[in-house]
Amino acid sequence: MSDPAPPPRSGGDGAPQEPPAPSSDGRAGGGAPADGPRPRRRGSRGGRGRNRSNRTKTATPALTGEPPAADPRLPELPERLREETPAPSDPAALVPRKPQIGDSRPAPPVEEEATEEGGGTARRRRRRGGRGRGAGGGGDGAASTRTAIADADADAEATGRRRGRERKGRPVGRYLMCVSRSPKATQIAVLEGRSLIEHYVSRPADDVSQIHGNIYQGRVQNVLPGMEAAFVDIATPKNAVLYRGDVQYDEEDVEPGSGPARIEHLLRPRQSVLVQVTKNPIGSKGARLTQEVSLPGRFMVLIPNSSTYGISKRLSDDERKRLRSILDKVKLPSHGLIVRTAAEGASREELERDVARLQAQWDEIDAKARRSSAPTLLYREPDMAVRAIREEFNSTYRGVVLDDRELYEEVRDYVGSITPELVDRVELHDLSEEPLPLFEQYHVHEQLHKALDRKVWLPSGGSLIIERTEALTVIDVNTGKNVGRSSLEETVYRNNLEAAEEVARQLRLRDIGGIIVIDFIDMEVASNRADVMKAFRDALARDKTRTQVFDISELGLVEMTRKRIGEGLVESLSAPCPTCEGRGILFEEGLFPELR
Repeated sequence: MSDPAPPPRSGGDGAPQEPPAPSSDGRAGGGAPADGPRPRRRGSRGGRGRNRSNRTKTATPALTGEPPAADPRLPELPERLREETPAPSDPAALVPRKPQIGDSRPAPPVEEEATEEGGGTARRRRRRGGRGRGAGGGGDGAASTRTAIADADADAEATGRRRGRERKGRPVGRYLMCVSRSPKATQIAVLEGRSLIEHYVSRPADDVSQIHGNIYQGRVQNVLPGMEAAFVDIATPKNAVLYRGDVQYDEEDVEPGSGPARIEHLLRPRQSVLVQVTKNPIGSKGARLTQEVSLPGRFMVLIPNSSTYGISKRLSDDERKRLRSILDKVKLPSHGLIVRTAAEGASREELERDVARLQAQWDEIDAKARRSSAPTLLYREPDMAVRAIREEFNSTYRGVVLDDRELYEEVRDYVGSITPELVDRVELHDLSEEPLPLFEQYHVHEQLHKALDRKVWLPSGGSLIIERTEALTVIDVNTGKNVGRSSLEETVYRNNLEAAEEVARQLRLRDIGGIIVIDFIDMEVASNRADVMKAFRDALARDKTRTQVFDISELGLVEMTRKRIGEGLVESLSAPCPTCEGRGILFEEGLFPELR
């Protein structure tokens, strides 16, 4: 049998009282337990679905028109004062109660649509302009407006970035380009700060030797299977060479099952081929050719009859992603495209104009090749000054200074057509108004004389000895007048750090290519050797010519290679001695008679 129910408690007057109503958490009575007030859990605001039953109960009277029951847990807020309502006697009642830990917050009201016919459940109203709106809902218009505003802001930011920095109305940049024209030659000097880092010379007679980038309709003279190469006549004094790896062909033209295609199967004597020069003739060697033609523009490189697409790896990941989306829209069906580093921040319209200009240029070359007979020149690279500006001029240059008015107008029009933001950085050095010639004002001639010497002094007193041979270039690092202060290891370490920076600058200035061996002073500490190599690689990273550097060997030597494109600074400013033929020595006539 179950225990009988306890009798009802009586009040002070003996009348029975009702049992306390159960609370919302199911416990009987809202008072404290017998052993004292129950401590409240800190940090608990209730989980998902808490007081769901209470909200359901309180929502039902609202539908029936009855006033909802007050929640005993919520604090009573003071009555809103009106003009006809007298103020309460207790001023503290006007101050709202601060929220406490454990108070619940009412859920936001849910907008509901009218139910469908047939008594369907109510659906939540979708936010206007949100994802998935139809064409007639106005969402696409708002999204397109926001996209247009974002594109305009991005274009404005890119324009400002390409314009470069200014200080007190003067452009600020790391580099300066000086172009001096004379009846004999045109010289271009690139300064980093005040130090000369690059120098180019272009003469009218260099149309035969400076032909890098030119496109020819050539005729095969002979094919050498043992060398896997063919000699091609391109109307130059020396025949150019075309190697097997630079030949373009279709797989269908090769007989199946015959193995790798050999050059004698691809080319035959007196065959006409369309080729482009990739390396100038140097010494007794002829120019090097390729059949993979490429037309460089300001922002893009067009590769005709190819499916190659790419973006410069020098750009950041975000910029590459942006340019990739533009490249997918402007690419051509029958030609390949490569985005250059100069395209950083360029808009879609600028890239489209560059692609259209390159395509029109290739159509003109192709039409000329169809009606011309080999050997003939189809395309010539522009003037040296225009070519240097196309390849290098950007916001990092604080200016381009020219001392010839005709060349100044040509360069200014070219810069205005490709980069209007930088046209103000093209300046004219008027000899009638300036007291000194251009190269003397910027100390270019003084640094050129030092660059032609075999010995280069370092700031601390050390020196470099640069010796060039037919096979390689050797650079020796010496302490010279540098005696240091603390220890021998520290002196050698500091001297090698200076030598690493200067060697990288001399390689660019003298345009030294091929195999290069650098003999740094021996260092005992491994961390010092690592620091010197890091400084050397960081300095070489500013050189656009491809290099490959190896670590310091056991003999203390650093071996590296640098791509050889031109003949070099010394050869461009000098000629071999007619007496000794460049050997630099003369034999004594009485002891060593000449052969007859």
